[in-house]
Order: sequence, then C-alpha cells, then structure tokens
Amino acid sequence: MIVCPNCNHQNPDGAVQCEACYTPLPVTTQCPTCGATVQADASFCGQCGLNLKTVEAESQVATAVSSSVVASDPGGFPDLLAIEPLVSPDPLVVPPPQIPVEESVVKSTSIPPQETAVQSAPVSANTQLQHQSGRLLHLQTNVVIELPQGLPVVHIGKPNDRIPPDIDVSGFPNSEIVSRIHADIRADSDAYYIEDVGSSNGTYINNVPLLLGNRHRLRPGDRIALGKGDKVSFLFQTL
Repeated sequence: MIVCPNCNHQNPDGAVQCEACYTPLPVTTQCPTCGATVQADASFCGQCGLNLKTVEAESQVATAVSSSVVASDPGGFPDLLAIEPLVSPDPLVVPPPQIPVEESVVKSTSIPPQETAVQSAPVSANTQLQHQSGRLLHLQTNVVIELPQGLPVVHIGKPNDRIPPDIDVSGFPNSEIVSRIHADIRADSDAYYIEDVGSSNGTYINNVPLLLGNRHRLRPGDRIALGKGDKVSFLFQTL
C-alpha cells in the first residue's frame, strides 16, 4: 500500500495519484532483499532494515567497472607479448675517479669528525576523538532538550505503560496531537536517524511527511514536527 502524504489515505501498489484527494503519490520500488514496497528515495527498508543507499552505490560501482572493462578491451583481443631483444647489450662500466697521491695521504691522516648524538623528542600519538552530540530546540517555547548520551534509541512521546518516553513532550503546548509512542531517534556512530513508530498524526521533516518504517538522517537545521499543523516542532542541532 502507498500512503498519501497529504491525507494519509492508503492507496494500492502502483497507484500514481491518491484516490481520495488526487495528490501525486511518491514513486515506490521494491526492497532487493525482502521484496517489500519502499519509497524510491528511502534510505532504509521499513521491513528488513536494509540500507538501500549502500545497495544502490554498489550497483553503480559494478556498472562503472563493467563499462571500464569493455572500454579498455572493446574487441576482446588478448594483450601482445613483449619481444625480448636477440642480443643483450653489455653493461656500461664507469671507471672510478683517480685521486692524487697527496690528497689521498691527507685524507688517510685526517682526524674523523666527532659524531654528535641527536636526541629526537618523542612524538605524542595520543589523539582525542570528539563525539558529536545532538539536541532539540522546541520552536514554540525556545526550550532546549539535550539528547541522552549512551542510549542507542531515544523514545519521543508521552507517559504510557508500554514504552516510557526518554523525551516527554506532554508539558509542551498542543501536546494532545502527539501520540504516547510517537517517534524514535537512533544514534549510529556520529549520526542520528529519526523514524515514526506508528503515530496517529504522523511525523514531518521539513514539512515533508515521514512514512512509517522509513528512517531520515538528521542534519543540523532539520525541522521536526510531531503531528499535523506544525504545532509541536523542534529544530535539530549538534554540538
């Protein structure tokens, strides 16, 4: 099924525009691993979690290598063997320079210079790696929320009995449009990814709806809206 980004109406696979509001639908394709229907510009498969961008890059590299092989050998002819010369040339012998007798005597009787021990200063190879941390700026109240460190998954929502939120938005204005289990932010190395986990009113990134099962890599300045109407929105920042 293809979910309409305007009215959330579920349309059959292959549909070009929404059956309810006639909005053009996003182009979809199939996951090469599990066959699930995903959006053409999606980074991850919502069914099996496959990194679609990596698969696309590997396919492009394989195509480029195949093209280079055909271009370098279009006729398929083998390389010609190098022909060795019939007679090997004699090596060129350079005679040593002649040293006068007086100069050789002086050199033999001269005192060799004293060797000076040079002590090199040790080079410190210790480097400190800086871990990038993220935070959310609530645009309606200018409240800054630091993303908890050490958590692979940060749950955003309101208090509930199933998955307690790591970021509780129940105290913000218009929080009634936010689901109790709304969205997750995942930390992967020095990057952060956000995904909607089945909210009622959806999650929007820069005013574009984030489809269920798709992950979006957050970049500084991205606007995150929980629910429709941009009433509970945050600005993603990094330190």
